[in-house]
Amino acid sequence: MKNSVLKGALGALAIAGVAMIGKKAAQRKRFVKGIFEEYGIKEKSPFGLADKIREMNDEQYQEMKGKFKKEFASRCHSRFEKKENIAEA
Repeated sequence: MKNSVLKGALGALAIAGVAMIGKKAAQRKRFVKGIFEEYGIKEKSPFGLADKIREMNDEQYQEMKGKFKKEFASRCHSRFEKKENIAEA
């Protein structure tokens, strides 16, 4: 009995994990699609993005780079840096 309850709990946990990963992937896909639409990139591939970056001036490039950094930054890395800054103070 205990073993089947444990298997059921682990199964439910696995399903929740897969759902969370799927949700995050969908959010990132929407973000990238929005970037392509915002900057008028017709070719939906990394090559189309690279071509557009070559055409941009430095200000536009830094703006787009900041958006990507904000969206894809590692959350745990930023927490670690904050702890280091507090320890140094």
